[in-house]
This record gives sequence, structure tokens and C-alpha cells, in this order.
Amino acid sequence: MAPGSVIKVIVGIIVFVVAAIWLLAKLATSGYEIDAQVMTKEAVAARLKPVGDSVASDAPPGQRTGEQVFKAVCISCHGTGLAGSPKFGDAAAWAPRIAKGYDTLINHALQGFNAMPVKGGSPDLSDDEVKRAVAYMANAGGAKFTEPPVGGAAAAASPAGASAPAAVAALDPQVVGKKIFDSVCTACHSTGAAGAPKFGDKAAWAPRLKPGIDEVVKIATKGLNAMPPKGGYTGSDAEFRAAVEYMVNASK
Repeated sequence: MAPGSVIKVIVGIIVFVVAAIWLLAKLATSGYEIDAQVMTKEAVAARLKPVGDSVASDAPPGQRTGEQVFKAVCISCHGTGLAGSPKFGDAAAWAPRIAKGYDTLINHALQGFNAMPVKGGSPDLSDDEVKRAVAYMANAGGAKFTEPPVGGAAAAASPAGASAPAAVAALDPQVVGKKIFDSVCTACHSTGAAGAPKFGDKAAWAPRLKPGIDEVVKIATKGLNAMPPKGGYTGSDAEFRAAVEYMVNASK
């Protein structure tokens, strides 16, 4: 074999080996790319704020004010400007959005827009609650929108003491789990950010569930890869377990 051919073969082998090593490294680390913005201290702190309050302290469903909805749901992204969302109180960021009009902003919030999911990822919100949250955030950025009033015919038609079942329901593990998910876990598990198994994705959750729910809770409590201990949640272990079980049940 001619010397030139030998050199070509050697170079080809070297290129092949380097490419193979790169592909293996890429495969080994796939799923663990971290969205730095999602995991900043500010972003985690913002997601924890609504859960820092009592999980059962919300107003009855449908009767939450714009501020309450913001603190319970919207703050996850709008508190820090996550995923390109206009940051709360940032007039410059909100100005071009406000210029589109209240109806357009409401439609985006109700239907989902760009990285924002339908109703901010909290489908249990009523349309009026979403409208109030939009007005609350936009007004903090310079708008003068009017929030739909809390109460009205629907509230007047409710019998006395109708809010009591809601308060009791808020103590149910499944309700508490969803509440914590919507406030903390949704930032990563609703989108699969930072390699997190996406909510409801059975294929992604299957290998993680093989050891059993107790082991899943144990691992999540200690933290794994990009996820901090308990996902950054500072409440009780029982409440955190409820959040894990909520996600697991949705993925079986």
C-alpha cells in the first residue's frame, strides 16, 4: 500500500474514533441539559412564593382576584421574566403587549401563546380568573384595564357555606399535590426543561417508576441532577410526597 494511502487510512480511523467518542458522550448526557434560567435562585424563589403561603388559603375556585392568581400561578414565569415572558412591573416589556389590547392579551392567556401554556398551565382557573390576572399584571406594567368583578351572579347563587367543601378539598392529598405542582413543579415538568420527565409522559416516567413510589419520593426528596432537593419546595415531606404522587398518577 502506498504511503499516501496509509496516511489516509490512519486519518480516517482517527476521525471515526473521535466522532464515535463524541456521539457516545452526547448520548450519555442527553436529557440533562440544564436551562440555567429555569434553575436560577430567583426563578426557584419565585416558584416557591405561592406555596410559602398556606396551600388551603386560596379563595373558592372562580373567586380568586388577579393578584391571587398571579401569586399562585403566573409568578412562576412573570415573576422573573422566565421563557421570554414580560416580567411583572416591567413597563418597557409590557408596553408592546398592552398596545395589542386587553382582548388580545386575554386570548393569548386563555389559548396559550409561544412558551406559555393554556391558562398559564393551570386549566382549573376560570376564564374570569385568567382575565383578572391579565389585568393585574398589565396594570402593574402601565395599563388601565378593569378586572372582571369577583362574585356576581354565580357567587350570589351559591348557597351559604358553599365554600366549606372547597376548604376541605384543599386538604385532600390529590388537591394539595396539584397545588404544589402548579406552583413549583410545573416550571420544569410541564415542558421537560432541564431533563425533567414531562407531566403525563408515560414513556419518560416508566423507567423512573420501576423502583416504586417510595424510591421515587426518596430520590426526589434528595434531589437529582438539575433538580434541587424536593424540587426547591420548602413545605412538609407529606405535601411534597403528594406532589410526586400527583405527577406519578398522571403518568401511569
